[in-house]
Amino acid sequence: MTDHSDKTTHFGFETVPEGEKAGRVQGVFSSVASKYDIMNDVMSGGIHRLWKDAMMDWLAPRIGQRLLDVAGGTGDISFRFLKRAGSGHATVLDLTEQMLVAGRQRAEAEQMQDSLDWVVGDAMALPFDDNSFDVYTISFGIRNVTRPQDALKEAFRVLRPGGRLMVLEFSQLPNPMMQKAYDLYSFNVIPRMGQMIANDRDSYQYLVESIRNFPDQETFLQMVRDAGFENAKYRNMTMGVACLHSGWKL
Repeated sequence: MTDHSDKTTHFGFETVPEGEKAGRVQGVFSSVASKYDIMNDVMSGGIHRLWKDAMMDWLAPRIGQRLLDVAGGTGDISFRFLKRAGSGHATVLDLTEQMLVAGRQRAEAEQMQDSLDWVVGDAMALPFDDNSFDVYTISFGIRNVTRPQDALKEAFRVLRPGGRLMVLEFSQLPNPMMQKAYDLYSFNVIPRMGQMIANDRDSYQYLVESIRNFPDQETFLQMVRDAGFENAKYRNMTMGVACLHSGWKL
């Protein structure tokens, strides 16, 4: 086993010991859990819903598939998946129990309770057997993982042969002027929204900083390939504000 005890990582723009990041991320999402869905709508002007629908379009869920929705929080992706598939099963895994509690309280969770599991767990050490799932999704979550490459390797492990990985994450705009304008909005507006709506400026300051630290589209594509996935591709959403990466365990 690799010793990570003396290694550091990013928490926003801070450099912290790897062992501290998970606890800090838990603190962020515990704080914002009850307002998380509202803030997603406000921050993106509702566009995150279109990104998630585009994710389902590309994924094309099929009847009877088993989904593992990592960092699945309040269940947005799992609900969409089950509706598209018609029947199947979704396991929502998240590091932060309060996020899962908020998800279980949503109306969709009540309607789909027989097709849903909610599990507290770590993306880097999934509590599931090899070859257990048909689909693995992680939506706006992998940038919060201490070692994203480890999470991708775990995704490969738990997927069945023929299984599909799909990652939806904020990314980088290819045009420097557009990126500058986006940064101005992100750093000046989103933390203020967090203060007004969730009474939590610091958590949304972290979220903005974490987006800027995340690898660009091509770098992350190589990470997906390095984890063992084949036929790996990506599609930009809204000019690169977000990006979908897809790969197959073949």
